[in-house]
Amino acid sequence: MKAMVYHEYGSPDVLRCEEVGVPEPKESQVLLRIRAASVNPMDCGLMKGRPYIMRLVFGLPRPKVTRPGRDLAGCVEAVGQGVTRFAPGDEVFGVCTSGGWMSKCDGAFAEYACTLETGIVLKPERVTFEQAASAPIAALTALQGLRDKGHIQSGQKVLINGAAGGVGTFAVQIAKSFGAEVTAVCSTRNVEMVRRIGADHVIDYTNEDFTKSEQKFDLIFDLVGNHSFRACRRVLKTDGIFVGAGVLGAPQSILGMLAGLVTTLAKSKFVSQKFVSFMAKINTEDLNVIGGLMASGKVVPVIDRVYPLTEAPEAMSYVDEKHARGKVVITPPPLDGTKEELR
Repeated sequence: MKAMVYHEYGSPDVLRCEEVGVPEPKESQVLLRIRAASVNPMDCGLMKGRPYIMRLVFGLPRPKVTRPGRDLAGCVEAVGQGVTRFAPGDEVFGVCTSGGWMSKCDGAFAEYACTLETGIVLKPERVTFEQAASAPIAALTALQGLRDKGHIQSGQKVLINGAAGGVGTFAVQIAKSFGAEVTAVCSTRNVEMVRRIGADHVIDYTNEDFTKSEQKFDLIFDLVGNHSFRACRRVLKTDGIFVGAGVLGAPQSILGMLAGLVTTLAKSKFVSQKFVSFMAKINTEDLNVIGGLMASGKVVPVIDRVYPLTEAPEAMSYVDEKHARGKVVITPPPLDGTKEELR
C-alpha cells in the first residue's frame, strides 16, 4: 500500500510516498481502508519536531513516529481480537491512535491504517467521508473547550479568537448550537465565511483590536494566543472564563500550555475571572456528539482544499503556513484506480 512517511525531522519536503505493508489489526484494533484524512497543526509540529522538547518523547535525533496523520474516515476492513463494536464494511470516522496523544501509531495519510476501536465511531450516513475526516481533533477541541472548560450556556456572549481556522469554524457552530451569541475574530478575507457559518458579530482583527472593545463577554475561546490574559481581561465579565486551546505545533503549544497553567495559578488568587488552558481528549462519547451535530446539520465542516495523497507535502505546507480557512483534507486513490465518489 501507499503511505506518507518521513525519516527525519524537517519541513514537508521530508515527506515521501512509499510502498509499505498493510498492517494487521492487533487486539482491540480495527484495520481501516482510509477514504479521507485531514491535516492538523499537530501533524506539522510532530514532523518538524517542534517545540524541541517534544523530541525527548518522540525521538532523538530521529523521529520514532514516522507516519503523519491522525484524523480519518473510512471503511472497516478487518477487526482484531476483542473488537465488538465494529464489523467489516462499517463506515467510521475518528482518530488514528494506539492510546493517548503521545503514542506511536499508524498514520492516516495512507491507504490503510490500524487504530484502537475506542478511537472511532460510526459515520453518519449523510455526512461525507471528507466532512467526517475533517472533524475529530478540531471539533473535539471546540466541543470540550466550550462545554467542559468554558461551561457555555444559552444566551451567553462568547468571543472566539481565530474563528476561521480548523478549530474556530467548528467552535462558532458548536457555540451557536448551545444558544450562545457569538462574536468571531478573523481576518478580512474570512469575514463573510464566518458570518455564513453562524457568527452573530465579526471583528476584523486587521482593523480592530477586540481587547479594546466596549463589549463584555462571558467566555473567550482563544485559538491564537496573540493577546495576553491581562489584555483579554478588559473585555471579560467579572465572572467570565478565558479558555486557551493548545494543539501541538500551534501557537499555544505544550510549552505555552505549561506557561498558561503557571499563569492560572498565579492569577487565580487576585482576579475573579478564570483562565483555563487544555488539550482535547479522544473519547467515543464526544465523537458521537460531534457525529450527531453533523448529522443534524447544526455543524457543517468548512473544507478549504482537498489534496490527493501524493500531494500531502503541499497540504502540510498550506496548513503550516497558516493559510487555511477551516480544514484541509487528503484523499488516497481508489483501489481500482478509477474515480471514487466520497459519499
